[in-house]
Amino acid sequence: MTDLPVITHWIDGAPFDGTSTRSAPVFNPALGAVAKHVRLAGAVDVDTAVASAQAAYPGWRDTSQARRQGVMFTFRELLNARKGELADILTAEHGKVTADALGEIARGLEVVEFALGMPHLTKGEYSENVSTGVDVYTLRQPLGVVGIISPFNFPAMVPLWFFPIAIAAGNTVVLKPSEKDPSASNWMAALMTEAGLPAGVLNVVHGDKEAVDALLVHPDVQAISFVGSTPIAKYIYETAAHHGKRVQALGGAKNHMLVLPDADLDLAADAAVNAGFGSAGERCMAISVVVAVEPVADELVAKITERLKGLRVGDGMRGCDMGPLITKAHRDKVASYIDVARTDGAEVVVDGRGIEVDGDASGFWLGPTLFDRVGTDSDVYLDEIFGPVLSIVRVGSYTEGLTLINRSRYGNGTAIFTNDGGAARRFQNEVQVGMVGINVPIPVPVAYHSFGGWKDSLFGDAKAYGPAGIAFYTREKAITSRWLDPSHGGINLGFPQNA
Repeated sequence: MTDLPVITHWIDGAPFDGTSTRSAPVFNPALGAVAKHVRLAGAVDVDTAVASAQAAYPGWRDTSQARRQGVMFTFRELLNARKGELADILTAEHGKVTADALGEIARGLEVVEFALGMPHLTKGEYSENVSTGVDVYTLRQPLGVVGIISPFNFPAMVPLWFFPIAIAAGNTVVLKPSEKDPSASNWMAALMTEAGLPAGVLNVVHGDKEAVDALLVHPDVQAISFVGSTPIAKYIYETAAHHGKRVQALGGAKNHMLVLPDADLDLAADAAVNAGFGSAGERCMAISVVVAVEPVADELVAKITERLKGLRVGDGMRGCDMGPLITKAHRDKVASYIDVARTDGAEVVVDGRGIEVDGDASGFWLGPTLFDRVGTDSDVYLDEIFGPVLSIVRVGSYTEGLTLINRSRYGNGTAIFTNDGGAARRFQNEVQVGMVGINVPIPVPVAYHSFGGWKDSLFGDAKAYGPAGIAFYTREKAITSRWLDPSHGGINLGFPQNA
């Protein structure tokens, strides 16, 4: 490694170098240059993190709910007060513009605030006198050590979807963030420590597949939460489940936005641009396909094209609308779909290559890109491109558009734009997708509902945060209790009966 800063792990409440000598570069995507290095954990380092979490678990599990809530309240206040620091970290390592970074943190804060209600959310039920002198009641108890594996595109929000709920419920955590933008996780772990979290309750290990695999098979890890691409989500689910763990594995997407002829096309065009190009399209809830029901496609394409002319692409610290992509390799892969589109007969309306940017020429830039008349057999339509590329598919009717969406292997998010309440109601009933927007392009549920898709967008039964998150990070115990009157006694070997 060079003289650049080195990001270490965070174990047992403090920075931890680990034993592995492997490392990876961390880029500033707006400069196209290595800004830091991050240590990559080996299996021994993962063992150390899990051991720390395992040792901390009994004490944290038995800590009063009042004390646990006090830590979470303090963390919420610290995070809200210092969110600007975290936003700068996100912009420097991911590339997203400052406004988008602050929006990401705000959505994560919602989950922290949801977790503040944990004493109410984990209350059990009580049935008195189910039989003479017999009561039955239920408890919701934590699991133990849980693992979280989070992606590069939301280095603050996705960890915040998971660890506040897990910790508030009494679990301890080992978090493995993306090695592409790892600093946010260390920053949040340090903030949790400042808020009073005991050492070992939240640990961060950085790494690649070696660290992931070590978590998936570790006998002391009770559950795994994951967000990422579909192939990896499937691998995570199959491997962790095979080793007896609970798994919530959220995968990829190809989100469609159906625009009916009666829609407000200005609203639809604004939505398509916002949802397609925010965060440079590196969102699992980005709209990547606009399904235009004729005869509105020409007008809609014109309106989207006009809006793209006004977008300012550049360094996220400079108040631009859209920043760079995460790495050069990813930028080049996304850009390659422009040639694929032409080869497959689509019309390249806006080519994002070679644009003028407000930033260093070496940054990983690709401007907003728009394709029209995309064929549904093209890789442009079929693949999750995960970049600032929006495709227009033209259809002749609502039914044709619905069939197209339902035929997709993905089922993460979708939206319909219409002024017809009957059509909207029919769509929400018939579409085979887990999250649906009606005149809302990115239908991410608020924190007290749960996030997750259908089909190849979710493996396992557990969605993220909300009621599903509470159920995932706790397990129910039913207790049947009888306190005998001192005068009562005797032996009865018959099968117990209600009386």
